[in-house]
Amino acid sequence: MRRDLRLLPVAGGVWAAALLSVFIPAAAGWCALASGVGAVIVCAVVLSRSDRAASRAALMVVMLAAIAAVSLTAMSSLPGRDGAASWDGRVVELTGEVASSASLGRDGRLWVEVQLTGIGSPGAVRAASAPVRIGIDPADGFDLGATVRVTGEAAATEPGERSALVVFGNTAAVEAPASGVFAMAADVRGAFVERSSRLPEPGAGLLPGLAVGDTRAVSTALSDDMRTSGLSHLTAVSGANCAIVVGAAFWFAALCGAGRATRVVAAAVVLAGFVVLVTPEPSVIRAAVMAGVAMLSLLLGRPSAGAGMLALSAVGILIADPWLASTPGFALSVAASGALIMLSPSLTRGLARWMPQPLALAIAVPTAAQLVCGPVIALFAEQQSLVGLVANLLAAPAAPIATIIGLLACLTAPVPAVADLLAASAWLPAAWIAETATLAARLPFAQIVMEPGIASAALVAVVSGAIGVILVDGFRRGKIIRGVASGILAVVLALGGAHIVLDGPLASATNPDGWSVAACDVGQGDALVIRSEGRIALIDTGPAPEPVAACLRALGIDRVDLLVLTHFDLDHVGGVEAVQGRVDTVLHGPTGESGDERMLQRLGEGGATVTSATAGLRGELGAASWQVLWPQRGSTAFPPGNDQSVVLEVGGGEVPRSLFLGDLSAEAQRMLSRTAHIRGSFAVVKVAHHGSADQDAQLYVDLHPLVALFSAGVDNDYGHPRAETLASLAATGARVLRTDQQGRLLVGLEDGALQLWTEKQPP
Repeated sequence: MRRDLRLLPVAGGVWAAALLSVFIPAAAGWCALASGVGAVIVCAVVLSRSDRAASRAALMVVMLAAIAAVSLTAMSSLPGRDGAASWDGRVVELTGEVASSASLGRDGRLWVEVQLTGIGSPGAVRAASAPVRIGIDPADGFDLGATVRVTGEAAATEPGERSALVVFGNTAAVEAPASGVFAMAADVRGAFVERSSRLPEPGAGLLPGLAVGDTRAVSTALSDDMRTSGLSHLTAVSGANCAIVVGAAFWFAALCGAGRATRVVAAAVVLAGFVVLVTPEPSVIRAAVMAGVAMLSLLLGRPSAGAGMLALSAVGILIADPWLASTPGFALSVAASGALIMLSPSLTRGLARWMPQPLALAIAVPTAAQLVCGPVIALFAEQQSLVGLVANLLAAPAAPIATIIGLLACLTAPVPAVADLLAASAWLPAAWIAETATLAARLPFAQIVMEPGIASAALVAVVSGAIGVILVDGFRRGKIIRGVASGILAVVLALGGAHIVLDGPLASATNPDGWSVAACDVGQGDALVIRSEGRIALIDTGPAPEPVAACLRALGIDRVDLLVLTHFDLDHVGGVEAVQGRVDTVLHGPTGESGDERMLQRLGEGGATVTSATAGLRGELGAASWQVLWPQRGSTAFPPGNDQSVVLEVGGGEVPRSLFLGDLSAEAQRMLSRTAHIRGSFAVVKVAHHGSADQDAQLYVDLHPLVALFSAGVDNDYGHPRAETLASLAATGARVLRTDQQGRLLVGLEDGALQLWTEKQPP
């Protein structure tokens, strides 16, 4: 079947122009001018050419006109965006209309997008118009369409981001609640969320996300598991949800005997109602348009025209909002919809050689999406799911059931008995999806860490292309192409198998037996391990779960006896889910936000005993002993954060005397010296704050370390460790070891002498 691909270059050109206009705003005007002039020149030239040339020229004119339109849209938005960005770093008061649903961030705040109507210093708000993103306390819930007033600290965003400003709200209030259909939709959603919350976990928190896109009840742990298992597209309204709604409406209309035109109209009306119910924010409208076009092209038996319809939809969306061009969500929507239209039919025919047609179709749809979306994900994300395809195949039958029955439960809220029955029925498939995500994410090597960028995307694209060549129907006679693809997959499988063996059963065999202190290479963050007689202490968990999990696997550790969270910055606690449910005792520094308390609560629910750490607290770890030297009990000299980091001294039982300084600044270090009365030299010192310049040189002279550990990320934005700090430690005679240059660092004692091992040789 010949596909009409003529509009694909148009979409590609408009997308490129949108990216240029949002990342380099000064180029938007020139782009509009050049494309406008180009369209005029093409029109003039074509007057003297053949009909065939005229057809191609007409397509060129359409592309140039669309490029001019998207550039002009970007230009028209720049004054408002620049005005909002000028408040960077200041405390502002703003008013605006809520333009999105709320999502719970890792920092414990609820984040929503707001279309500004005014901004200024507190008490002096002036008219403004720009999209901003605000973070508020979870108690201050906002509905779409509400007019709000927020005061907080503002930060300008990077070029290309859809929001011109980010505001960390201190106070927030609703000036005017949502009205009309927005208010009705909010009431219906609220009733359904409340009804779902009465159901048991797993599944209760996920059900509102599957049915109406409300993800506030989805726990951080489940959200991470959904992402690891490749199921995160189900936790919020995405193209998958919209496709399910379109397909269900089309099928039901057909069941009632409706004609093709009536079925299309019914599907469009139901999809529009679904968009209003789940909040018509830009991401939802984008997903609805893409999924609607893809599903209708298949349901109408016109997949040949589907690519053109998809390209035209993408062009229209970008002209309306050029900043969507730089968002991963838009790229994934286009990729997934394109896979559904262009790749899944060939995959279905290819798979039907080995299995029944219905099963082949069920497998082909998620496989096509996974193959096409993989390279896009590699552009933006550090993790690639290796279990996504299997997890999607297991979850796919449950997703439409949970979505459709959940929607019916939502709409039947006026009849509580019926709504309760439907919600309970939708809970079962939601619980199945939640359990699938949790089990898949817990599998060894469920995901791999890759540096996001073009190189990773190209690598994933090659592997995805090889898999596609093997599976699709069109390459059965291309022996050379299939041979190359088979060779690529053989190499990938061999390398992957070797990696699994070396990072799994043989991981601990690559480490020396005598280590007692380890600094994990987790990027820009801290994760230190202490071992004595088989007992394990972990000091901080780095910025993300996978790096610290990989380090613990390599060290042969599956349970942590003592977890110390020095403070609650993301680079120290972002990986805590890696040890969730595998910790006996937690020591932590002062909490500052509600998200900190929720993290500790989850650790407690996982079986850990949670204790606030203050100076004087002592304990045993195997044959070693530890004591907390900082922070002082009841001290208000410093706010929660870096300067209230837990400082731990550990020694004895083959553990060299070691001091772990968290992220203390020079001022806090001087106060530590005065209050802790530290005496004698230390074998190992973990240098404070990744080796920042804010250090008390005299403290390190007094400590006289033999080894100075620096935990920092490669080419980090902060320049850690700083040259002056490295020089200061070297001047004390310490041996400097750095995770950014030498990878994982191990220190041990053998016959009273320090032994050092590094994962890599320093440059």
